[in-house]
Amino acid sequence: MWKYSLIILITLSVGFSCTKENPTLPIYSQKIEINGDSIYTQISDFQFINQDSQYINKETLKDKIYITDFFFTSCPTICPRMKSQMKRLYDKFENNSDIIFLSHSIDPEYDSVATLQEFANKLEIQSSKWHLVTGNRKEIYDIAKEYMVSAAEDPKAPGGFIHSGAFIL
Repeated sequence: MWKYSLIILITLSVGFSCTKENPTLPIYSQKIEINGDSIYTQISDFQFINQDSQYINKETLKDKIYITDFFFTSCPTICPRMKSQMKRLYDKFENNSDIIFLSHSIDPEYDSVATLQEFANKLEIQSSKWHLVTGNRKEIYDIAKEYMVSAAEDPKAPGGFIHSGAFIL
């Protein structure tokens, strides 16, 4: 299943609809053709640590539909709105064992495991269903590129970071 990962971006500001004329969702991903098959962007193996000090990797997400994003707990701009929208999705699918949530902190120096645990408690989420993860800054930023979203330090930006407001399915 992980050999060919499909990435679909869903943003807060851009919507789309499926109609009888267009019954499929758009695919926002780099594509190559191999022997007549379309092969889409693949996410490398990874290992991050969640709010319960558990390691999260591709095996954790195996055979699951997962929604991921990039954020930081001290974000003064888009993150609070992103988290409220992700919480709406979480609440809707909380009892669906096929769907899981993954949020990568782009500020691992501040967003320690304890900080992520406190943030999870405020959101009132189950860590088995929604993983707030931290890890090596370079690895987090590298995986953001694989998801085709931005994540970077910017001392001029509010909070000191810039990142995409996308949810990736």
